[in-house]
Amino acid sequence: MEFKAVLFDMDGVIFDTERAIIECWKLVAPEAGLKDIELFCKNALGINSAATRELFVSMYGTEVDYDGLNQKKRELFMRMFDAGLIAVKPGTRELLGYLKDNGVKVALASSTSSKSVLREIIAAGLEKYFDEIVCGDMVERSKPAPDIWLEALRRLGVDAKDAAAIEDSFNGIRSAKAAGLYAIMVPDIVQPDDEIRELADQVFPSLNEVLEFIK
Repeated sequence: MEFKAVLFDMDGVIFDTERAIIECWKLVAPEAGLKDIELFCKNALGINSAATRELFVSMYGTEVDYDGLNQKKRELFMRMFDAGLIAVKPGTRELLGYLKDNGVKVALASSTSSKSVLREIIAAGLEKYFDEIVCGDMVERSKPAPDIWLEALRRLGVDAKDAAAIEDSFNGIRSAKAAGLYAIMVPDIVQPDDEIRELADQVFPSLNEVLEFIK
């Protein structure tokens, strides 16, 4: 298929961050006596910081210091990232390079905050590939609402029918389809269930296969 634009999620698609984030939460959760922290992490896949906070409160209540725990988790994660322990996913540079070389517009549409996205993308030397970067704190509603994809499409000047989204999370696939995009799932932590296999237009094991499909 020919696309005028390809839009990427970041965590779990470009960076192998999801497992690292879960491990960091596992390290800080015991001090607050939190149970089922891995379930919390999996339910938070693809949503922005405000929605993640709401999910945390719904599971653990308001008496737990979410901000303090989240900051400690973030510090642990950034130590791992700065130490080079967070890998760029296989096929990322090859796919981004192919799209750039062939004049396909590229945007990043990540639910993560702008500060974190820019730090990670720049540190990995990937910023040159993206025509637009839209982050979770730049739109009103989190995935699974379509807002972030629609804003990226608006900035690129491309219609949804001419663009594809690459996602790893259930909420990401739901939001991409709600935006009218061709939805490609590359599973990371969670494998697609019947609902997601029905929604997704394609499911590939890695970005290497996405590259072959787009070629």
